[in-house]
Amino acid sequence: MTIGVGGSSAEQALATLQDMTAGATPIGLDEYRQRIATAQQRMRELGMDALYLHAGSSLKYFTGLQWYPSERMVGALLPASGELQYIAPWFELGTVQDFMQLPGTVQSWHEHESPYALLASLLQALPRQGGQPVLGMDESAPFFTVDGIAKSCPAARLVNASAVTAWCRMRKSAAELALMQRAKDMTLAVHQATASMLHAGITTTEVQAFIQQAHRKVGAAGSTFCIVLFGAATAFPHGVKEAQTLRDGDMVLIDTGCALHGYLSDITRSYVFGTPDARQRQVWNAEKAAQAAAFAAAQPGVACGEVDRAARQQLEQDGFGPGYALPGLPHRTGHGIGLDIHEWPYLVSSDATPLAAGMCFSNEPMICVPGEFGVRLEDHFYMTEHGPRWFTPPSHSIDDPFGLQA
Repeated sequence: MTIGVGGSSAEQALATLQDMTAGATPIGLDEYRQRIATAQQRMRELGMDALYLHAGSSLKYFTGLQWYPSERMVGALLPASGELQYIAPWFELGTVQDFMQLPGTVQSWHEHESPYALLASLLQALPRQGGQPVLGMDESAPFFTVDGIAKSCPAARLVNASAVTAWCRMRKSAAELALMQRAKDMTLAVHQATASMLHAGITTTEVQAFIQQAHRKVGAAGSTFCIVLFGAATAFPHGVKEAQTLRDGDMVLIDTGCALHGYLSDITRSYVFGTPDARQRQVWNAEKAAQAAAFAAAQPGVACGEVDRAARQQLEQDGFGPGYALPGLPHRTGHGIGLDIHEWPYLVSSDATPLAAGMCFSNEPMICVPGEFGVRLEDHFYMTEHGPRWFTPPSHSIDDPFGLQA
């Protein structure tokens, strides 16, 4: 029997968990101010007069204001020089001010008025670096918002602002790394507790419900997402529509995460319920080797794409692929992570971004064997000036995935 898999009840497994959020500090006002200053310096370098931040993760990153995007425009206009100005419906003014972290003027509009015309008037009043105003658009803004702004600002040139937003967000501060470390520690503890309560006959939906409880027990609001797969369904990276029932000898794949002050975890564990057979052992060991190869390749200054290539080269040596061919790795090796579960840059062969200190990535070169099973070992690492560092220790072995007897 795989060590740490099965043997406990759900109640016993939950009892091993406790709140892990003590001492976790949210991002402070000084850091938000520094982010604004960094963005403005970058905007001036790029000849961008202003940046529109739409409700969502970039607005939260630069201002601390958490707001769910909808058909009503809520955002902020950040000039290359000068004060940030929020834009929101007049009837939401009190709520916006209540949730606001970084102080600023809130420019409001009534329901019959155009928020795009309001933004146009604010943009018109700003100083320009050249003749034509250049407005950077938050790349997450929906088309109807971009279209509305474009029609209200015909004299402006709208450009993708990812050269500012992504450029700033992909390099995490010490405070961000600390929050991500705690969130990942929380999810790893949930993984271990979940493995211990598995038993023959349990369904994937029952396991998902347990993981939701477990994340709450360690101090999160719950799971931000949860994929639980058994047997042949584990060969589908993001699952199948039908629930499965656990049987002896099944491969188990669980991919889940939580949020702590907005920063996310995302960890996958694959192991066998029962005793691994030779084929499961072969594929699991090849997956671990590919994950290790990717980690070793992730050195400062190396292009992100080289990490993906290193994982695929290792998989080919073990008889998988080539490229995206199955059995093998059907997707990129990894993604950036922070306030969004997937963000820049990406460990994919086409991404030439040089690895630099503060960048954070998943490392998950999954092996899919259609009709049999899949194995994904997903841990995250962050870059330092001297090389990569794991947030969480990779799975130890197929027989002892959590290293309980290592």
